[in-house]
Amino acid sequence: MADVQSVGATRANGDGDLDGSPIVARMTKLHGDLAGDPRLANEVVTRPHPLLVVASRDDLVVIVAPACVWERGKDLLKPFAHRFADSTAMLILLGYPAEVDLQQAMNRGLASVVSAEPSLDELFLAGMRAFELLEAKGRAESRGKWLRRYRYELGELINIARAMTTERDVNKLLGVILEKSRFVTGADAGSIYVVEQGDETPERTASGTRDSEPPRSMTTRGPLLRFKLSQNDSVAYDSSEFVMPLSNRSIAGSAALAKNAINIADAYEIPAGAPYGFDRRFDEKIGYRTKSMLTVPLVSQRDEVIGVIQLINKKKDPSIKLYSKEDIEEQVVSFDERSEELLGMVAAQAGVSLENTMLYDEIRRLFEGFVKASVEAIESRDPTTSGHSRRVADLTVELAKIVDAESSGPYKDAHFTREDLRELEYASLLHDFGKIGVREKVLVKAKKLYDESLHLIRARFDFVARSIEADVLRRKLAALERGAPKSELDALDKEQIERRAELDAAWQTIELANEPTVLAAGDFAKIEQLAKETYFDLRGEMKFLLEPEDTIALSVKRGSLTPHEYDEITSHVVHTFKFLSNIPWGKAFRRVPQIAGAHHERLNGTGYPNRLRAEEIPVQSKMMSISDIYDALTASDRPYKKAVPVERAVDILEYGVKDQHLDPELVRIFREARVWERTRVK
Repeated sequence: MADVQSVGATRANGDGDLDGSPIVARMTKLHGDLAGDPRLANEVVTRPHPLLVVASRDDLVVIVAPACVWERGKDLLKPFAHRFADSTAMLILLGYPAEVDLQQAMNRGLASVVSAEPSLDELFLAGMRAFELLEAKGRAESRGKWLRRYRYELGELINIARAMTTERDVNKLLGVILEKSRFVTGADAGSIYVVEQGDETPERTASGTRDSEPPRSMTTRGPLLRFKLSQNDSVAYDSSEFVMPLSNRSIAGSAALAKNAINIADAYEIPAGAPYGFDRRFDEKIGYRTKSMLTVPLVSQRDEVIGVIQLINKKKDPSIKLYSKEDIEEQVVSFDERSEELLGMVAAQAGVSLENTMLYDEIRRLFEGFVKASVEAIESRDPTTSGHSRRVADLTVELAKIVDAESSGPYKDAHFTREDLRELEYASLLHDFGKIGVREKVLVKAKKLYDESLHLIRARFDFVARSIEADVLRRKLAALERGAPKSELDALDKEQIERRAELDAAWQTIELANEPTVLAAGDFAKIEQLAKETYFDLRGEMKFLLEPEDTIALSVKRGSLTPHEYDEITSHVVHTFKFLSNIPWGKAFRRVPQIAGAHHERLNGTGYPNRLRAEEIPVQSKMMSISDIYDALTASDRPYKKAVPVERAVDILEYGVKDQHLDPELVRIFREARVWERTRVK
């Protein structure tokens, strides 16, 4: 209290004007009243100066002074300046000073201003409020570093929440949850489990685990705890997944069943009445000493336990490794209440994030299952194209990854996130989904004529051949009956042979024309001539040897499809867009229908179905076009074409560039990166 005692030696300018005044008399009376007030039994009331009355409580002081001290005697308050700064002293003024900035005064230690001659009750209340303010400030100051730590922890919790809510891979999320849980609590090691529903399939149990559940072969029934991963800053060891029954026999199981945290000061000294135990053999195996443990369940939004976090060995200094028993004794402490609170916060967020990620993963697997089933349905209608959709997806996604890494050129600003690549993969896998709406016989048509049409034509030719034979035989019989010479009979035999040879030649022309190749000009003339040939059926009606639709099919210049059939095939893109547009893809994959529906568009606007120009075609569709053409060319032999060598296929892509069908920059990247080799490695 040296600062209080020194006040007596401090005199303000003009202080003599105040000494002996009525103000001093009032301060004398005030000191006596306060010193005798039983409500201040816990405070020490002193009068270090005639104009000052001081009430002390431990290391806190409240100073009562008349307003004139603030106006003309501030030097009297100088000994308390450091206390005002440290928030261990506050001032109560009796009466309002003539000029005062109350906000500034309060910042400099002024607690309140009361009347110049306050009642004892009024002054008592003002003093109590001052002490309360000092105590509050004292608590705040004493916990300053903890507040800074809490602010830091809050920031980390926000970062942790952000990290957990953005991670969509379950295994990676579990790693993030465990890492962040250890970080906020200062744990040296930890493990994480997930709850599974068991079946009647034999499961491999733990060959080594800290929990006391003994390893054994069993048929799993009921809920299980699956050990997913562990982390340890001090000891490196291999760990693999295993399962154990969800029961009270394990620490993790007990925490899960009770939905409460279990805090153990020393795992080697678990109370005898606890249902769970601790198996030291795991520590002995890896050369470690487990001491303090904190086990917390992860609870979902539906109040179901979906996992367990188990932290081990809280350290005084998180940066120190625990290599020896001495390190354990020196560094390891029990998980305190704050650690439980922090882990509880992380666990609450982790439970929700894990549940959401599991649901996301379930939805993703549902989507992938749907996509896989759709692709299989498409390819089952045309087994010769089996694997085409998967290969196109692999080529397109790989090309997108390379484009994403471009640092120059037209696509230097093109970037694809993980979700973008997944969207592109789905669109590529389903780019031919619309073929489900195309007639199967058109879809798998290998030659210009359908088999049944060819069989009908063959039957007509056979009928005509038999008719020729019957006609010649009838005429020979008539010749024999009238005794015709042998030369006439020989002429009839020659006629039959010639007419049959003409018929066979006509059939050969049809067989050649039926192949999906480019016809020579003369072949069209032969088909047109055959289309004019007639015969008489059994009813005597004249028929054409070729039906009009047969003539149209056999006159196709390239490939095997008639113009009508080609339109039907190209309509698959329209079907693709319509079918995919009816699927609620969500925000992440909303462009799947658009990307898949534009893979047959061409840069010069000659593509289908919408004749889009280059700037209107999504870059994803442009990449898919390249992959689609490449795979169609290089795929294994099909009934209507032979596989093209890789280099020849790349040359054909270059022709597509010259024809302004394909994007030149994307074809260049595809060729130079040899994308097909990258996907082949996978």
